[in-house]
Amino acid sequence: MPSDDRLEPPEGTFLEVELRRGTKADILERKTDGVRPGAVKPDDQRTVALYVPDHARGALERILEDYTNGPLSVVAGQPPMKSFVEPIEAFRRARLETFWTDDPEALPKNPRDQIWWALWCWKNSEAKIEEVCERLGVRAANRDRRLYFPEAVVIPVLATRADIELMLFATGAIAELRRASDSPVFFTDEVRDNQHEWTEDLATRVIWPPSTAPSVCLLDTGVNRAHMLIEPALANADMHVIDRDWGTDDHDGMGHGTAMAGLALHGDLTAQLGDQSERVLQHRLESVKILPPDGFEANDPHSYGVLTQTAISLPEITAPERARVFCMAVTNKDVSGSMATTWSAAVDQAAAGTMIGDDASSPRRLFVVSTGNIAPEIEFRRIRSQDFYPVEDPAQAWNALTVGGYTDLIDVNDAGYEDWQPFCAAGQLSPYSRTSVAWPQGRAPFKPEIVLEAGNRAVSPSGTEVLTVDSLSLLSTGRDVDKQPLVPFQATSAATAQAGRLAAQLSAAHLDYWPETIRALIIHSAEWTQPMLAAFATAAGKKNNYELVRRFGYGVPSLERAAASSRNHLALISQSPIQPFRLQGGRKFNECHYYDLPLPRRTLEELGNEPVEMKVTLSYFIDPNPGLSANVDPQRYQSHGLRFDLRRKNESISNFQKRVNASEREDPRVAPRAEPDDNRWLLGPQSISAGSLHCDVWSGPAIELLGRDKLCIKPVNGWWRTRASAEYCNKATRYALIITMKTRNVDIDLYTPIAASVDIRTAVPIEV
Repeated sequence: MPSDDRLEPPEGTFLEVELRRGTKADILERKTDGVRPGAVKPDDQRTVALYVPDHARGALERILEDYTNGPLSVVAGQPPMKSFVEPIEAFRRARLETFWTDDPEALPKNPRDQIWWALWCWKNSEAKIEEVCERLGVRAANRDRRLYFPEAVVIPVLATRADIELMLFATGAIAELRRASDSPVFFTDEVRDNQHEWTEDLATRVIWPPSTAPSVCLLDTGVNRAHMLIEPALANADMHVIDRDWGTDDHDGMGHGTAMAGLALHGDLTAQLGDQSERVLQHRLESVKILPPDGFEANDPHSYGVLTQTAISLPEITAPERARVFCMAVTNKDVSGSMATTWSAAVDQAAAGTMIGDDASSPRRLFVVSTGNIAPEIEFRRIRSQDFYPVEDPAQAWNALTVGGYTDLIDVNDAGYEDWQPFCAAGQLSPYSRTSVAWPQGRAPFKPEIVLEAGNRAVSPSGTEVLTVDSLSLLSTGRDVDKQPLVPFQATSAATAQAGRLAAQLSAAHLDYWPETIRALIIHSAEWTQPMLAAFATAAGKKNNYELVRRFGYGVPSLERAAASSRNHLALISQSPIQPFRLQGGRKFNECHYYDLPLPRRTLEELGNEPVEMKVTLSYFIDPNPGLSANVDPQRYQSHGLRFDLRRKNESISNFQKRVNASEREDPRVAPRAEPDDNRWLLGPQSISAGSLHCDVWSGPAIELLGRDKLCIKPVNGWWRTRASAEYCNKATRYALIITMKTRNVDIDLYTPIAASVDIRTAVPIEV
């Protein structure tokens, strides 16, 4: 049995039991002792994987002893426990092959071979599997991709054979192993004629949201509301259109708006259609049709800013009290977004609540937008690096959450494509996704901020052809409800719809959180995949890290991580108003905010050289000023900027305050001397120049955080201070701040010592 120092000792043993032909595996189960049968070989139905907890070994030994030496029954003269023992023909130590119930040829032979495994686990074992995955550094699929049945949960895990063997024998939670093969192809090909039955089954298992729930408001081609997976969550009153003559239904031949709606509401339908669990929805849909159908004059690209702001107003007039996330996967094709445009500035204005018609009571708004797509070339030789395809307008909007794509889909199983291979490995950037690597550092924000599943493409055996196939796509709702209610969907539109859903889920869970905070939570929850981390590990300096963030964003976000509070991952959250400037005998910087970080000295000393990570995310919305000079100087575009600054090593609190806040100094122009900041930040302060979202990670030995227990939020210049009237110069705004501390060692508990030193619920108060 394999072992590993990263895992706790196993609490039981797996045996391979060979039963007499015709015997059911259930005969081996002893619920009171925790003895339970698992995988049964499908070919002969005789070989069973049996889990025996350590505490049950004695009971099992007594059964065998009683059968061998115990008294015979008085009536029949039979030995004790005959029905349990006699069907057993042999015991053997279990091997990984004992648990494999798929095609034997599909089982990886090499210990380092990596695939997506389907772990059929006993109910209530998800947490244990997730913990072991974290310890081993392997990735379990999120809950949308898992199957839930009355007695089992199926968890896809991307791992090597060696990793799976460790998990298998260390956890005692895995009953059966298969290759993860759930694919849209099953629904788009194998059961194409029965899609309605599958769709109806899921619709009956959905607990639909109330009319007051937060919504994802889609700005797209309209939605076919007649779909049974959409209609209960999309009221007719919430169907809007820029021009009434267009109609509100989805006019797009590919059903873009309806497919967006399915993913924004449910996520990828592949797993959900295949299980038996209830699916509870806490958010709704709204739709605003912003694109004209055939036969109508196309929108003028220069008018998209006005059209977008008009679209925003329609659902707000109809349902003014509803919380909503605006989701838009429409871009200005092949127009780079390196500089502000009327469209991106209109998005920034809307997010900040300063568009025409807004007043002091108008809401701030969260916008989720796509990077735009790379056209899918068919000839492999014509494919260029994704860095040649910059993010499209209006995704450069500072206040928007911009979404790119990565992929985990690597199994090509479409009929006729058996020998084709995935274009990208699991965890890499999706071939559809654009980047901002070509944008000028210092004048353009980091985009995208996050990446989500956008699908993959398939490469021919000859390596000359690249195609989009159903098995490397997601599954969503189809526009043609009568003929094809389920359709494959991919690219950054699919990723953006999922991001809109994530934002709405968090909004429903935290009704008191601002849009700035929801954006911060999503980005703060993001983590890079192993291929992305490998790229960072080989990057030669921080400037190369900038390029990687412009490619991958801050990683793949997770609802579970955004909502989690685990023992080795402590989060502090603040929502706070701030007045950056004041007009008082001149235009001056006004206030800084200081946060005491609960880092007990004793804890840091005890941790010593143990590696720790401190992640800081600062999110706020700027009021844009898209003048000509704004494209050259970000401080001309932004109303204000905010930055975070950590107290440096050996720096007194007085000097720290004077260094970060000019108003604390006798001569505002002269800052006190201070040691240069360490080189522990992934990106560092020089990376922060444009944008209204700043995220960085400090990594190093815990002992190096001694005395660095204070963090400052400080303003930097913007047009409110340099070019505006007193009304603007004295204006207040707000921000969201998230700080997490965690150790790489999952066995170390940061929560308890920090909670003992300060009430973490009020250590960084949420001010609303």
